[in-house]
Amino acid sequence: MGRKDKLIERLKSRPKDFSWDELVRLLTALGYTENNSGKTGGSRRKFTHATAPTISLHKPHPGNIVKLYVINEVLRLLTEEKLI
Repeated sequence: MGRKDKLIERLKSRPKDFSWDELVRLLTALGYTENNSGKTGGSRRKFTHATAPTISLHKPHPGNIVKLYVINEVLRLLTEEKLI
């Protein structure tokens, strides 16, 4: 099982300690790219894909742990788009 598969399984288990870095690595492995809005982008991050809808998320702060509602929304979208 590769790193991408391990991250997918970890995301599906809805852990309470899933980090922003893990989420970015997973989305990148699935073909998404993070759009940097420059200095004034704030905590809002957009991830674009060639064929799937754009994912718009708040980067967690001050910590680095992704909220459960974000995990659920990302799982729903990735499943609907048959990326996982």
